[in-house]
Amino acid sequence: QVQLVESGGGLVQPGGSLRLSCEASGIISSINVMGWYRQAPGKQRESVATINMGGSTTYTDSVKGRFTISRDNAKNTVYLQMNSLKPEDTAVYYCRAYKITAWGTSNNSWGQGTQVTVSS
Repeated sequence: QVQLVESGGGLVQPGGSLRLSCEASGIISSINVMGWYRQAPGKQRESVATINMGGSTTYTDSVKGRFTISRDNAKNTVYLQMNSLKPEDTAVYYCRAYKITAWGTSNNSWGQGTQVTVSS
């Protein structure tokens, strides 16, 4: 099992930037993908960005060109650099780690979440 600890959320004005961090501990070899998800009030949790062990990334359309996901394998840490933030980016952001194979996903772990609020 993998434990995840997020940090870096907060209040920022529209157009501002934040960087979220997610440090993983435990059996790191049991996962091969890490990602960031978010859930706004009254909405379903959605995938924001993912990165696999090879460094391949995915982004939801609404954040392309503004957010960047990256990882530091030596620190077992994934980052989400968020630029040009908009009020609609306001949500609780969750880190997720899992293993994906040809048969599906397993070893799913979630962090506790960190609040991001974009407001003037």
